[in-house]
Amino acid sequence: MNRTNRTTVTFNHSFAIEGVEGRQPAGNYIVDTEEELVEGLSFPVWHRTQTSIRLPKRLDGSLTEEVTLDPATLAAALAADAAAGP
Repeated sequence: MNRTNRTTVTFNHSFAIEGVEGRQPAGNYIVDTEEELVEGLSFPVWHRTQTSIRLPKRLDGSLTEEVTLDPATLAAALAADAAAGP
């Protein structure tokens, strides 16, 4: 059994993500986390299999691309954004 958790993250400043060319504009971004159920346990445990973020291909946001990334990379980008202030 698999499931997807969808969240929205907000960047207050333009940002860069390792493995993605160029800087991305500030704004809200959809992040999907794919998980699968670990079988054989007496309680439900979910294992993360993939994390992806939707990035704009056009400045007007009319086209997006989904980029797979390490959750630690996303966390570092969000921490750098927070450290930059409001």
